[in-house]
Amino acid sequence: MTAIALVIFAAIILSGFLSVYLDLRQAAAVRAHRSRVPRAFDATVTLEEHQRAADYTLARTKLTVIETIYDADLAIVWLAFLLRPVFNFVAAHIPAGLTRSVATIVLVTAISYLLTLPFSIYKTFRLEAQFGFNRTTPAMFALDQVKAAALQLVLGVPLLYGLFALLHALPNLWWIFAWAALMIIMVAMIVIYPAFIAPLFNKFTPMADGPMKAGIETLLAKCGFESNGLFVMDASKRSAHGNAYFSGFGRAKRIVFFDTLLEKHTNDEILSVLAHELGHYKFGHVVQKIGESAVLALIVFAVLHWAFAAGTLPAAFHLPNDPSLVLMIVMTAIGPFSSLLAPLTNFLSRRAEFQADAFAKSMVGSAPMISALTKLTRDNLATLTPDRLYTLFNYSHPPVPERIAHLQG
Repeated sequence: MTAIALVIFAAIILSGFLSVYLDLRQAAAVRAHRSRVPRAFDATVTLEEHQRAADYTLARTKLTVIETIYDADLAIVWLAFLLRPVFNFVAAHIPAGLTRSVATIVLVTAISYLLTLPFSIYKTFRLEAQFGFNRTTPAMFALDQVKAAALQLVLGVPLLYGLFALLHALPNLWWIFAWAALMIIMVAMIVIYPAFIAPLFNKFTPMADGPMKAGIETLLAKCGFESNGLFVMDASKRSAHGNAYFSGFGRAKRIVFFDTLLEKHTNDEILSVLAHELGHYKFGHVVQKIGESAVLALIVFAVLHWAFAAGTLPAAFHLPNDPSLVLMIVMTAIGPFSSLLAPLTNFLSRRAEFQADAFAKSMVGSAPMISALTKLTRDNLATLTPDRLYTLFNYSHPPVPERIAHLQG
């Protein structure tokens, strides 16, 4: 086994160990505080609700540990044993060329999906159902999987053909053009997704006239925000979790509320949640996020350029030098290394959340936002006592106790 193969295998194993270690710390922290509600929430969260949230967190963490170990083992098995027979099978039926490379990736992706599908089924129909969140039927779940797979084929296959065509046509500059094309597609998808893709999975109904809509329109005018409409999404047909978001650019921006959110919150709380989302818009967080993604994508493409140019990466795993195998090896290896960037990306994300909270406070006051955060935490069974090191690597949003403390400050 070559040195580069050893480094990649070691990275996969160490990343798995780190994830499991953090999960065990999280479980220990939640378990240690299960018997008492944090003092700041004595008046708003009952001991029964607190313990139920702890049990939900512990159940999810246990599943995550198992899934992490399984994924790490599966990544090693793919690199050491499975990629070669899959590639040989494709090569026996498709001549060398772009189609062979694309078909190899499609087949590997399909097999990987089937190997990890049991976790999705268990999480949806056992874990989420056990705590009263799941509302998805087996038929709906299956249809969602078919739609998602079809979308991946429709969108992914042309992109793969384009990538490999660029690689052959411009061996030295392909990665710059591929990166630029990905950025254009990413921005385009922000506009296309809410109008054409999201409706394939959920129904979006314009918000009915009434005090709620009037209050929202007043807040939008106060913030100088123009949208393409207010919509209510039928999230309740799949889950009891609540949320809200806005999407799109320019006049294509739309604001979406989960029906589960509207069912459980007061008008003032809904306005505070919206004000928070508008804060992201006011501070340019969407553009910042795109910028972060662009930098990370450029690094990935630079690594791919090196891997394709070197021509020796597949040989490190005793594999043929096919572009599809180079791509699969790099994408498998990048996951463990990118996990080390999680504290940085989460820091940037949490800073944005604090800024959005501060904006909501300036627009509607702190009390509605604090009440909304408390309800969301309670209704979604989010733990109030996470482990600090765990949150560093796994929380893109600040823990709710920290957010409330900032709002009260």
